[in-house]
Amino acid sequence: MIVDHARRLTAAERLLATEDLAALVVAPSPDLAYLVGYDPMPLERPTLLALVPGESPRLLVPTLERPLALDAPGAPELEIVGWRDGQDPYAVLAGWLPPGSRVALGDRIWGVHVLALQRAAPTVMWTSARPVVGTLRARKDPAELDALRRAGAAADAALEELLATAIAGRRELDVGADLARLLVEYGHERADFTIVASGPNAASPHHEPTERVIAAGDALVLDFGGVLDGYCSDTTRTFAIGEPSAELTRVHAVVHEAQAAARASVRPGVEIQEVDRAARAVIEAAGDGERFFHRTGHGIGLEVHEPPYAAEGDTTVLEPGMTFSVEPGIYMDGQLGVRIEDIVAVTDDGVEALNRSPRDLRIID
Repeated sequence: MIVDHARRLTAAERLLATEDLAALVVAPSPDLAYLVGYDPMPLERPTLLALVPGESPRLLVPTLERPLALDAPGAPELEIVGWRDGQDPYAVLAGWLPPGSRVALGDRIWGVHVLALQRAAPTVMWTSARPVVGTLRARKDPAELDALRRAGAAADAALEELLATAIAGRRELDVGADLARLLVEYGHERADFTIVASGPNAASPHHEPTERVIAAGDALVLDFGGVLDGYCSDTTRTFAIGEPSAELTRVHAVVHEAQAAARASVRPGVEIQEVDRAARAVIEAAGDGERFFHRTGHGIGLEVHEPPYAAEGDTTVLEPGMTFSVEPGIYMDGQLGVRIEDIVAVTDDGVEALNRSPRDLRIID
């Protein structure tokens, strides 16, 4: 995917001015990858991007990693400064920051580095970079949206192939391994997670697959995703193994209606908390409000969980290009659970679902 890193850095500079911030400092993280295409491991040796409006962006790197930084896609936009063991990299970076200013600091940075920066620049007031980088990352450009569409389609295809073979009588662990393999076969660079939750395990939203054998009468929740071309997939569907119980049928119908209501509420100009409210209203009306105990969705892109969040209190106003999950659920401890999840994109006049697999209660063997 071709990325215009110069455009992203310029956009970050504009937002710094809007937020009355003198500089931006970002450590190894998806934020750094987004801005300059460099994605090193976070280590005890600090790597730090400093963006000060009106000056060339600088990337401070350990000298032994400078060749890697020079190969980064965004390297032509940067002044890459190496530091050697025994030197004080924090003092170097502090010298680039206006004294007494407000500086945005990326969310993903080790505490030891934050403390060292505070000592090196005692007059600087540090604040979160989320209003800057988070705002940029939340609005996906056409190439990012294309990557997310392809990731969603690949996840859908992996699911359909999985369901072409018998599921009953197999361990959760084995189904999860097959799902991870299929994600890669259908184009993902890697599978990041495969939740396979059967029977009473389906009442645990983040259940890890176990040796439990999936049996007739079970509810089966499959929640899975990975990374394709740098962007994440994440989808959930709930199935019945054999003829569903009356309670599974009822609960699935409620979640299905809630998920549809939440998707229908998505459009530009709406606060994202309204998406949560739309789903929650349906579930509460059915008498299951206490069994829906998580947010309705999370942003997705370079990370599977990133801002904004479809939760009460998040007043982010939806704009075209924003992408997030819509995944209400009901969980009955010791019995069953149901969740339905799509990734959606805000369009100019509404919403586009990036997952297309059936959402109804499918009976599988």
